[in-house]
Amino acid sequence: MKFTHCPNCGQPLTARSLGDEGLVPWCESCSRPWFDSFSTCIITAVMNSKGEVLLQRETRRPDREVLVAGYIKPGESAEDATRREIREETGLTAGALRYVASWPHMDGNMLMLGFAAQAEGEAAPASDEVLSSRWCSLDESVAALREGSIAQQVVLAIRNESAGQES
Repeated sequence: MKFTHCPNCGQPLTARSLGDEGLVPWCESCSRPWFDSFSTCIITAVMNSKGEVLLQRETRRPDREVLVAGYIKPGESAEDATRREIREETGLTAGALRYVASWPHMDGNMLMLGFAAQAEGEAAPASDEVLSSRWCSLDESVAALREGSIAQQVVLAIRNESAGQES
């Protein structure tokens, strides 16, 4: 969210230099800065013991495959959100989690925190949001995910790491 007016008093914000932050939205009335806010989300490569990745098709985007993803709720850690989203979308229980990297998603005004999660069993759509799911190799997953997408970047980072390469 980009602030143009002070959320406290409603006065129009001005640009003010604030140390190494540069120009920031400033409320003269409240004498404080207002930094733009954004949503924080998780995106997860759910993996099984064979090193396969779970790809899903969602009702809102049935033409492409995606990873498990979702918003972090207030009071929830990124790890808790990851486990919750995996359970809600796939019916699986996540074991070990590993942070991979973060990516800005400017179209959605989000910060995406990427994870790799271990889970076993048969994934089945456990939510009205999910149409289908399937296990794929890392290479198949990279090819199936939208070119340049954050989902593809998560899987590429995992594949490169497993091959001992820099992401």
